[in-house]
Amino acid sequence: MADFGFANFGDDDENEEETGFDFLTRAQRDGLIFLVDCSKSMFDKEDIDNEEEESHFQLCLRCAKTTLQNKIISSDKDLVGIVFFGTEKSQNPSDFKHIYVYQGLEQPGAERILELENIIDDGMKTFDKDFGHNTAYSLNDALWTCQNMFANSPQKVSYKRILLFTNNDNPHAGSPQLQRQAKTKASDLNETGIDLELMHLQKPNESFNVSKFYKDLLYTADDDFTEMADPAERLEELLTRVRSKDHKKRALRRIPLSLGPGLDLGVGVYTLVRPCYKPSAVKLYRNTNEELKTHSKTYLQETGEVLMPQDLKKAQTYGGKRISFENDELNQIKNFGETGFQLMGFKPSSLLKKYYHVKPAQFIYPDETTITGSTTLFTALLKKSLERDVTPICKYISGKNFPPRFVALVPQDEEFDEHNVQISPPGFHVIYLPYADDFRKVKFEEQPKADAGQVEKAKEMIKKMKFTFNSENFENPSLQKYWRNIEALALDRAAPEEVEDFTLPDEERMKKKAGEAIQNFKDIVFPSGYEPGAKKRKAGGAAGTAAAKKSKTAEASVSIDVKKEAEAGRLGKLTVAVLKEIVKKEGISASGTRKADLIDAINDHFGC
Repeated sequence: MADFGFANFGDDDENEEETGFDFLTRAQRDGLIFLVDCSKSMFDKEDIDNEEEESHFQLCLRCAKTTLQNKIISSDKDLVGIVFFGTEKSQNPSDFKHIYVYQGLEQPGAERILELENIIDDGMKTFDKDFGHNTAYSLNDALWTCQNMFANSPQKVSYKRILLFTNNDNPHAGSPQLQRQAKTKASDLNETGIDLELMHLQKPNESFNVSKFYKDLLYTADDDFTEMADPAERLEELLTRVRSKDHKKRALRRIPLSLGPGLDLGVGVYTLVRPCYKPSAVKLYRNTNEELKTHSKTYLQETGEVLMPQDLKKAQTYGGKRISFENDELNQIKNFGETGFQLMGFKPSSLLKKYYHVKPAQFIYPDETTITGSTTLFTALLKKSLERDVTPICKYISGKNFPPRFVALVPQDEEFDEHNVQISPPGFHVIYLPYADDFRKVKFEEQPKADAGQVEKAKEMIKKMKFTFNSENFENPSLQKYWRNIEALALDRAAPEEVEDFTLPDEERMKKKAGEAIQNFKDIVFPSGYEPGAKKRKAGGAAGTAAAKKSKTAEASVSIDVKKEAEAGRLGKLTVAVLKEIVKKEGISASGTRKADLIDAINDHFGC
């Protein structure tokens, strides 16, 4: 069983449910800098005459643009910057030669994306004029510039990363001093917690030899793993559009799990699945588009006096009498004991009904930071639960003033894929169990039962239509459409990108795979000529209904003494259809088709 390590990853989301505090804003900002080589070789194309083919430099900028688009949705608090090296012109705070800070370390925004689009589409022809090329750069200066950008950032950055894009496998080949300076600076970056990653690109008909220079730059003698990742896979990952929120891996809370008197262990509680909602709307002042802040005050109805929190009480009506409570009394009512899990006993896993779903499940993992030795005890409990196929039942109080819940701790063993990479961590899923009050007694009327032949045809159809389902393969079409529309508005697009709705059934494939079985089932269950879902139409259809309504309106207008109704002022009680028929019959010209216009025209005609 693998080491229980990731329970210590990141900061706690302690009592997130209770406080409603957004922990993404608390030191959970990631910083990323794209360091792009601007040597002339980065602008070469395999087919010079093909204008649609893109150079390595354009590919790098497209990766940066896609990353900005993804981060706006997934984690808009992160910081992204772009630095060019090997340019003729220079622009950086330290005045290093041939280093150009194209975009500072800031949050992603629409203007930065449009700026990248312009240089990708139209800026290649004027790049020599706007930036130029020069090989007399120092990679040490480029890395130093990136380090200063992180150091001078006004926001605190928790994870810092530099992506170095180049197709030159041996920069500073004729200058050992510049190579030594670059390697020293790379070592400094590693010591200050800045990760440096190489995105090496291959020139046409050439290979990129990492051993010439970059292997010593990126790895030290103490590193066990020195294999470089396939650049094609990394580039494909950067170019993939992912419109989904990025949830940080943190413990929701760290609490004890009590197995008995004096026998406790620490666990971290994680939320593996939770609904992803659209962002809430922000109120703006219509004249300036400035964000508004809402302040609420409570007033006494009789006098208009402003009430403070200490002036308020809460009350409950019981038997016609209003009973008020002090805040201390409310806290005592809500208090059910210490926070944590309390083991009640074990049940066979087969007796746990899987259709119980009171709220999304959570996951617990051992936590050594609260109680030393928790990993060993947790591992023993998990191992024995799996061996004996039992499920611990616990009383769970998730936080202060939270009500107790019964939960089932469903054990999960560790799983690996064919590459020996962990796909399922070892631990317990926390399944919330219902109370007796939560059950609903619903009476169902007895339905007609199918015969044996119909059951067999249904089984055959179901067998043919089985498929492997995984929720992770299906994006929420509502969210995808929302993000695409927001993006289209922000980037001034003519129309949003089309959304492919994967929740729609593949009717063509279903027909090909199970068409015969579906037809056999329909033939044996439904009468001949019956189409499931088709609505029965009344005789005469829509045309007959319209004709009947018209005839009814004409008959109503004939039976009315229009002049008498006008003199009595009762024309307003007639429908618009009847009034139109009267105007048409009497030959009255009306100024409009609204009810008021028709009534005025009839009154003028009869002099009323």
